[in-house]
Amino acid sequence: MTYTTSGRQAPIDPAGLADDPYAVYAQLREAGPVHRITGTDGLPAWLVTRYDDVREALADPRLSLDKRNAAPGGYRGMALPPALDANLLNMDPPDHTRIRRLVARAFTPRQIEQLREPIQRTADQLLDAIAADERADLIVSYAAPLPITVICDLLGVAPADRLDFRSWTDALVAPDPARPSLAKEAVGSMLSFLTQLIADKRTAPADDLLSALIAVRDEEDRLSEDELMSLAFLILAAGYENTVHLIGNAVLTLLRHPDQLAELRDDPTRLSAVVEELARYDGPVPLAIRRFPTEDITISGATIPAGETVLLSLAAAHRDPHRFTDPDRFNIDRDATGHLALGHGIHYCLGAPLARMETEIALSALLDRFPDMALDVSPSELQWRPSMRSRGLLALPVRTGTTEEATTDQ
Repeated sequence: MTYTTSGRQAPIDPAGLADDPYAVYAQLREAGPVHRITGTDGLPAWLVTRYDDVREALADPRLSLDKRNAAPGGYRGMALPPALDANLLNMDPPDHTRIRRLVARAFTPRQIEQLREPIQRTADQLLDAIAADERADLIVSYAAPLPITVICDLLGVAPADRLDFRSWTDALVAPDPARPSLAKEAVGSMLSFLTQLIADKRTAPADDLLSALIAVRDEEDRLSEDELMSLAFLILAAGYENTVHLIGNAVLTLLRHPDQLAELRDDPTRLSAVVEELARYDGPVPLAIRRFPTEDITISGATIPAGETVLLSLAAAHRDPHRFTDPDRFNIDRDATGHLALGHGIHYCLGAPLARMETEIALSALLDRFPDMALDVSPSELQWRPSMRSRGLLALPVRTGTTEEATTDQ
């Protein structure tokens, strides 16, 4: 690998990262490709900012996801009990390979295509409810309930339990600094919920993914009980959280670029390619999950000791002018092939085909139903979740039937 470093200390400002992460990461990227930083928790880490380095590091087998390879006292990310922590985001081969193969059959293109009609039906039902009012918060009314419905249907979670699950996930991914106990309570509630859900499905299995995974655990003994529980948690959490923000950020981007939105409306067949540019321009995951070198490694001249924490900035990589021309500009004509919003290498997002389909259907249905939709606030009034882990809006207020020109900020 070809690597350098600035060698500078660079504390991360959480407020700046929430409001405009791209400006913060641009400064770091321009100053150097690798930085020794202090995270929001006060712990040290190494931040990689340039596209080529980030892409290569994502596929580097020496960068482990297994926290057992972390040095004492370093940043490790979200703390979870063992029953939720034995998931793909904390595993290396061969365990990662074994478990990914077990669940991958549910996410093949053929299997995902069978979900198209139910996703479209859910989107239409949500839009029917929104159409009854002149204004709506598209996060609460559309971007959040669509993916939670889809992923819960896939796993077999009853509709009555879905709102609770959403609040628990929110508390884990974007914890409230003023109420630190909420995240701990959410973990406990999640664990109890999944324990009961798995017990119920053991008693009365159904035609859903979780029942199939339980059969793999009980009949074929290819999953431990913690792995089963953790896999269910990961599919629910990741399948919901990232897609909510991918849809919400995409809608905002289109509304802030009305000329390009008009071009897309004139030729909706371009939507599939535009979704890739939307994922690059303002994706839901600013940082890949932390990694730990299993040996001393060199990234652009920066020697990173074994066990230290490495953070790969997807947000910085996606705005790297050496990879994407005029990267701070949203451009529906751009070929965004090679973006890293859904990962790269063996940890490439298992649910990527589903996330793409949900986003495409969500945008197509929304733009078709509300041709005059516009932001109901100025962009400066929008609030982002205070999280380094995810990039998403707290709310997205829109007017659904106005003919006034959308607020712009190009």
